[in-house]
Amino acid sequence: MKTTQFIRKEDATNNWYLLDAEGLTVGRLASMAALLLRGKHRPDFTPHIDMGDHVIVINASKVEFTGNKWQSQKYYRHSGYMGGLREETAAELLEKYPERIIEAAVQGMLPKTKLGRKLVKKLRVYAGPEHRHEAQMPAAIEVSEMKFIKAVK
Repeated sequence: MKTTQFIRKEDATNNWYLLDAEGLTVGRLASMAALLLRGKHRPDFTPHIDMGDHVIVINASKVEFTGNKWQSQKYYRHSGYMGGLREETAAELLEKYPERIIEAAVQGMLPKTKLGRKLVKKLRVYAGPEHRHEAQMPAAIEVSEMKFIKAVK
């Protein structure tokens, strides 16, 4: 009789990956990042354990939307006070905080549990091409490589 082998939390190893957002649409980039953060690209994926890798996204200010989403996509935040609901369009958010567009998209694709909150901490987003994680030696991933990973599954 064959049994399923689950990996333990202590045995999971984490790698670092670098994604360049220049010229990519937000949804496609977010699905790639969520796949890597969750660890679904690994053959030893275990759903209830943090198997994911660290993801660095650079050039967040050069990301694209399809259609009319620059004006129609709304982002909401609340101050906690009465009447404190604020809304911004994607174009307004890109001018001030381009990192938040990608962070919101990736967070929406992760589980809404304790594990999902832990996984989103492994995401680092930078507006420009520079990042401060050279010491971790992140492996740069191209879009074509990610399409291959999805096709294998």
